[in-house]
Amino acid sequence: MVLHHINFQAQKGEVVTIIGPNGSGKTTLLKTIPGLIHALEGYALLDQEDLSQMPAKLKAKRVAMVMQPMESIYMTVEEYVLLGRLPYFKTYQFIEDPSDIRAADKYLEYTGISHLKGESLSRISSGERQLATIAKALAQEPELLLMDEPTSHLDISHQAQILKLITDLKQQHDLTVVMVQHDLNLAGEYSDQVILLDKETQTLYKSGSPKEVITEAHIRAVYHTDVVVESNPHSGRPGVFLRKS
Repeated sequence: MVLHHINFQAQKGEVVTIIGPNGSGKTTLLKTIPGLIHALEGYALLDQEDLSQMPAKLKAKRVAMVMQPMESIYMTVEEYVLLGRLPYFKTYQFIEDPSDIRAADKYLEYTGISHLKGESLSRISSGERQLATIAKALAQEPELLLMDEPTSHLDISHQAQILKLITDLKQQHDLTVVMVQHDLNLAGEYSDQVILLDKETQTLYKSGSPKEVITEAHIRAVYHTDVVVESNPHSGRPGVFLRKS
């Protein structure tokens, strides 16, 4: 997947959501930001610093990434969250110190899973595993949080829990969040900025506020699907509904 002419800016404390059809390069774009995928041209800046040139340990303190959690990790939830403290380990430090334990406990509590700290990661639910993955990322204490489909395959209760958590992180901690999202309704409801990718041209089709991007014309052009877009009566945000033929 090669993307062309992608240019966007995320403000501090903003939630930016990348949407587009399957195969349009959403995860590719997300992984390019921290340099997990090398950009052939261009760069990603964090406070005017090129992330591709940033030392790995410093980058891990400033940028955290939440990917789809693996089920077959045989460690406790607490041990998993403590992996987020590795960037803070001093030279020749091989085990966590009390400050790392405090940080892990803080984010286990923040994500509402402190009661699971002694449980095996492989034995908890997918929603709880996703919360543990978010807690691990937060333990890095980043400025920028990258999330790949954080609500995928979760029931509505865990979706609501994670999206409330993202909103709280934005409002209370001024954390910038860039996430990939398949659900257009969730993208419209929880984003400050939406980036719509076009699979056919492998470019950015449209970016802007949810109301500017999530329109019937844009969805029809990129997804080749006839939809109705109406405002949520409670929030005024755009909601997407399939048009019954």
